[in-house]
Parts: sequence; structure tokens; C-alpha cells
Amino acid sequence: MADLVLYELAGCPYCAKVKDKLSELDLEYESVMVEGDKSQRDEVEEVSGQRGVPVLVDEEHGVDGMAESDDIVDYLDETYGSGAAA
Repeated sequence: MADLVLYELAGCPYCAKVKDKLSELDLEYESVMVEGDKSQRDEVEEVSGQRGVPVLVDEEHGVDGMAESDDIVDYLDETYGSGAAA
């Protein structure tokens, strides 16, 4: 299993934003597609405490369920991109 796991929904523009950043940084990740109906997103809620997507898990860095696309993109850039410590 990949260290990075992205819970996403097909056609979600916020998920696409995160996927674009993952691609830009050339990061491998596991994609978990979730149900369109929020009431069916028990796994997402278990991970993040809410049912919205995207949600990122980064086991290597102890991130158990980060929500909000802007926060995820910032985190990825700071951890793996130009903001990462050398």
C-alpha cells in the first residue's frame, strides 16, 4: 500500500486540484473512490471525522485524515515540494 492515500469522488473539482498537485510533485498515491451519496461515506468519516472529499492520509508523516483541498495542496507542497526542507 502507498504511504499516500487520497479519498476522492469522480468529477470532484477539489479532488482534481489535489490530484494535479500530486502529479506535479510526481508522487505515487493510492486512490480510494467514494460513493457520491455522502451518507455512504462511512470509511471517509472513520478516517477524517467528516464525510466530504478530498481527504488525504500520509502514513509516513502521521497525517491520518486531512480534509480541504487548499490545506492538502499546501501540505503537499510544504512536505514534498518547494517548501520541503533539504
